[in-house]
Amino acid sequence: MRLKTARKVGIRVLPMGEQTRLAAKVIAAHVEGFMRLECRVLDPMPPPDFALDPQRLQYDAGRIVEHLEAHCCDECVKVVGVLGVDLFVPVFSHVFGEARLGGGAALVSLYRLERTEEGRRSAPELALERAAKVALHELGHLFSLTHCSDPGCLMHFSGDLAGLDATRLLFCRYCRDFLPAFAARGQAVEAGLV
Repeated sequence: MRLKTARKVGIRVLPMGEQTRLAAKVIAAHVEGFMRLECRVLDPMPPPDFALDPQRLQYDAGRIVEHLEAHCCDECVKVVGVLGVDLFVPVFSHVFGEARLGGGAALVSLYRLERTEEGRRSAPELALERAAKVALHELGHLFSLTHCSDPGCLMHFSGDLAGLDATRLLFCRYCRDFLPAFAARGQAVEAGLV
């Protein structure tokens, strides 16, 4: 007797803290519009206090990604966590987002996206556009895209806000041509065909 396995469905965006709900909705709309993948916003969960590094007073992005992959990826193809806390990975002082190439979970941190380089508050619409760019970039990594040499492509590495703001809200033609194979696979998984 074969047990029926639950099929995985679409992309999920997970607000991690109440203040991240609007950004999660904007990200979900961009995923549907740009990647043509079904996307829904999950109920929020608390910020990941388990990942706070007391020396750095930042949150370890790798630990959060591991947690999401272990606990939130059973029923969906990919999940994007949206946080209001400052993230780091050991090789960088901070990151706007994080994902593992071909992994199941990604992160977007609003902490630095909501500020100017001088530390003042950014316009809300600019912060939301930045969050959408970071989310699409990190989803590209989840679908196995690497960094792109085209400075206008969403897959180009942006280590600061000026670089992120200069990036257009689109994939270059090479990344766009490569991405549909993965997006189509995601849709096939969603339909139970793979």
